[in-house]
Amino acid sequence: MKFKEWIANLKQNQLINLRQYIITNPPWMTGALAGLMSVAMLQLGMWKPLEYLGYNTLFQIRESGIWPNPGWDQRIAVIAIERHSLQEYGQFPWPRNRYAELLSALKKSPPTAVGFDILFLDPSPKDDILAAAIAANGKVVLAGTIKEEPVASLKSAAAGVGHIAHEADSDGISRESKIFLDGVPNFGLAMTHRYNAANPQNPVLLPQSNNRQAKKVWVNWPGKTKNLPTYAFVDVVQGRIPADALTNKLVLVGIVATGFDPIASPFDRNTAGVYLYAALIDNLLNQRLLRRLPILVEMLLLFGIGPLTGWVLWNRGVRERIAIALGLPILWIGAAAVLFGFFYWWVPIAAPIGTLILAGTALQLREQYEKQQLMRLFEKHVDPETAQLIWQRKAEIFEQGELEPQELTATVLFMDIRSFTSISEKMPPRDLLNWLNNYLEAMTDCIMDHGGVVDKYIGDAIMAVFGVPFCHSEYPEIQKDALNAVAACIAMHDKLHELNQQLRVDRKPLIKFGIGLHTGQLVAGTVGGSRRLNYSVIGDAVNVAARLEAMNKEIVSDSPFNLLVTGRTFAYVRDRYEGQKVGSIQLRGKKEETVVYAILGEKP
Repeated sequence: MKFKEWIANLKQNQLINLRQYIITNPPWMTGALAGLMSVAMLQLGMWKPLEYLGYNTLFQIRESGIWPNPGWDQRIAVIAIERHSLQEYGQFPWPRNRYAELLSALKKSPPTAVGFDILFLDPSPKDDILAAAIAANGKVVLAGTIKEEPVASLKSAAAGVGHIAHEADSDGISRESKIFLDGVPNFGLAMTHRYNAANPQNPVLLPQSNNRQAKKVWVNWPGKTKNLPTYAFVDVVQGRIPADALTNKLVLVGIVATGFDPIASPFDRNTAGVYLYAALIDNLLNQRLLRRLPILVEMLLLFGIGPLTGWVLWNRGVRERIAIALGLPILWIGAAAVLFGFFYWWVPIAAPIGTLILAGTALQLREQYEKQQLMRLFEKHVDPETAQLIWQRKAEIFEQGELEPQELTATVLFMDIRSFTSISEKMPPRDLLNWLNNYLEAMTDCIMDHGGVVDKYIGDAIMAVFGVPFCHSEYPEIQKDALNAVAACIAMHDKLHELNQQLRVDRKPLIKFGIGLHTGQLVAGTVGGSRRLNYSVIGDAVNVAARLEAMNKEIVSDSPFNLLVTGRTFAYVRDRYEGQKVGSIQLRGKKEETVVYAILGEKP
């Protein structure tokens, strides 16, 4: 478990490059890239469909009564050319004297202004009759287009003209209106000017003309169109409505029959264009047009969410990340609903939440990449548990260059080959290395298969630890480590028997080993200086295990395994394994002798 040795034995630059990658690409930078991608998606209009869905949802929430719902301004009314009126007066368009009849009927209930959401672009035989009625009323606003205006005689008689140009969004819903086009006011704005003319003492603040661009506003639909006072054209003309129903109202006249002027609102998928101008008038009268963030602010918001998300989610567990991933969108939706319901702000919903998801996904992919790179470096040199520890504590490794020390109780194993020096003198170096590596690989497999960690190879000797890298403090855990260590030793004995059979066939030196085990207190951490570090364990337990391994050369016992353990280790395994007391050792600095046992085998 020597970090620097791993680097030397492997591709040295890989770990350095990975460390450099993590240092030079902190988590906030990964989030920043996600934020940059989100800004690009905003510029390409990729968030729009989801934002439109969020727009509709906000209106539905308000309509449900959760937030205050202002409803339609009662100073507005609609005179509708609908099915019954068409049945009474015939197919549309009607002769223009029909509208003169309407203006005459309105004298009984005089409105503040009358706006015709009907285009009178071509001359007709009845224009003089309608022009006289418009002039007599003095409060009529006519509709026009950018390229065409109403007939000259009608325009000169009217109190104002407004354009009715608008485009629905890609999902068919009308959310915006151009308040000016080439200096010409919107039809709804022209109507509201008539309100100010009738109320000079208490006028409403209205947008001003800007000839350089088509100023656009966002419509704050007050509610379902059925809740706006609407009267049939034929009923108004024939006096079948209350006498003062339209007095001092801003009255819009438009066709609402199916198929003539269809638009959609967040509440009504099939309504009439006249209601769009009614909604605009409502917003202007009450100063409640929807407000949106400037595009630059929205871009900065999305760009900022990315690194913030990376910073918040970095080095958090799965549960914390799930809680954050669920909690932040809910909080944002709640904030957006409050801003919409109380302050008439339509802030983006989909793009910020999408940015958060993008940043979280990017961070997850980055961590997966880092883990794969790190595991690929260490997978042949450490056991899976140590690799997992390295991953969990990677911040310490890359920020400090070492792991913080941990106190733990573990079982230490020392083993080496008997008469290795004489064997090495008789074999060519290349053959010796192959012979030794085959042995070390076989023994290492047995150790790792039983949960041990190879700490180091010292020539022909192996030092291994059972109980790292995760600290064990409870008795059952420590006992399990000791049992695993003994089981690994017996497995190594069996494996050595197979290995020696092959060596005999190959006419190569046979191998004998000795093993010592001791369970005790250790400190695990990085050892060394700034230029070379080992992740290792130190403590009295290491020294004891090393002394036991050496005693195998001196003590003769009935053990078939050449395995000596201390009394403390034997106390953990005596319920499963037979042991024979073979002596004791006096360790420097200790008053009491350490009792030594030879393991004879597993109990029946």
